[in-house]
Amino acid sequence: MTGIGRRSILFHMAKFSTDLDRAFSALGDPTRRAIVSRLCEGPKSVSELSEPFELALPSLLKHVRVLEESGLIVSEKTGRVRTCRIEPEALQATEAWLGQHIATWERRLDRMEAHIQRMKRED
Repeated sequence: MTGIGRRSILFHMAKFSTDLDRAFSALGDPTRRAIVSRLCEGPKSVSELSEPFELALPSLLKHVRVLEESGLIVSEKTGRVRTCRIEPEALQATEAWLGQHIATWERRLDRMEAHIQRMKRED
């Protein structure tokens, strides 16, 4: 592999890692997870997003900003209304990362269960 190819892969891995870091950091807050859940139902205005929360609008906007910076959502302003929507690619990347680790642990647990069953049969 050439130096350019290796640098390109390392850059991609670092960017992917940074994107995941931002996404998981943003999802570390329960209010932001609730916002993402609501947006999975479809786009919503900021005022619609604020309905179930007992937050002042500036506080809710801070959460929206963090989610935007993480790449999980995008918003656009039309007149006085800011509408937010999910950015599916960012959620798919976090899902893929989690899926890889879940699959690894499921294989390990399957091997452990098989080992325990062998030990039981030997006794």
